[in-house]
Amino acid sequence: MSQLAEKHGRSIRWIQKQLDHAPVASVLPAPQPIIALGDTTFFRRGYGVLVVRCPRLKRNLHFREVASETSSEYAHARRVLEEQGYVIEAAVLDGRRGIAGVFADIPVQFCQFHQIAIIRRYLTSRPKIEAGKELRALALTLPIATESTFAALLDIWFKKWESVLKERTYSSDGTHWSYTHRRLRSAYRSIRTNLPHLFTYERYPDLKIPNTTNSLDGYFSKLKQLLNTHRGLTIKRRYRLIQEILANLSQQKVN
Repeated sequence: MSQLAEKHGRSIRWIQKQLDHAPVASVLPAPQPIIALGDTTFFRRGYGVLVVRCPRLKRNLHFREVASETSSEYAHARRVLEEQGYVIEAAVLDGRRGIAGVFADIPVQFCQFHQIAIIRRYLTSRPKIEAGKELRALALTLPIATESTFAALLDIWFKKWESVLKERTYSSDGTHWSYTHRRLRSAYRSIRTNLPHLFTYERYPDLKIPNTTNSLDGYFSKLKQLLNTHRGLTIKRRYRLIQEILANLSQQKVN
């Protein structure tokens, strides 16, 4: 902010005052059917911004400060949009547990890249055992696979490695045990549980549903980059700046 003040020959206090009182310029498109692409980015623990974007309109239609990413926050976002007259035809989400239930009456697509990230988190980018290597390789095909092919290959993987998933490690006294490959089990369970929502876009071609939340991820990266040039803002001023950036970046192309 000091650089901005110097550039325009104004004091930091003057710029802060302008920021506090400037209206957020955001004219939303007319109410119409939309695809609701929703995700949340966090700036620190307990403080983030939930954004709902319509990729078809190339606009961010809703944003709100949140303490955590919960189903109640998404329910609020949906209620606000519908009260404004928008008809949500489908939702694209990151797959966080419970949130899909908010949109249970419409098609829901889980972001395939988020699913790949979940698998990477459990298995790392270089799994040590062969079962993990094969499951990671299969997950990486999500963006190019069809639902029938992917489901069939996942079944083949499970039958091949079912015994490995069931392996147990016993305590020295033999009275307690745990699954030997718990992270492998978690990775498989995640992709198996989410499978019904990973290819929704394929089942509703007329809706042109994106298979990822990438268009929002790009805006989040740009948003944080811009905010880094204005460090030291109060939370209230930071959010006003976030609102302005999200409103003005809505129709811009983000690399």
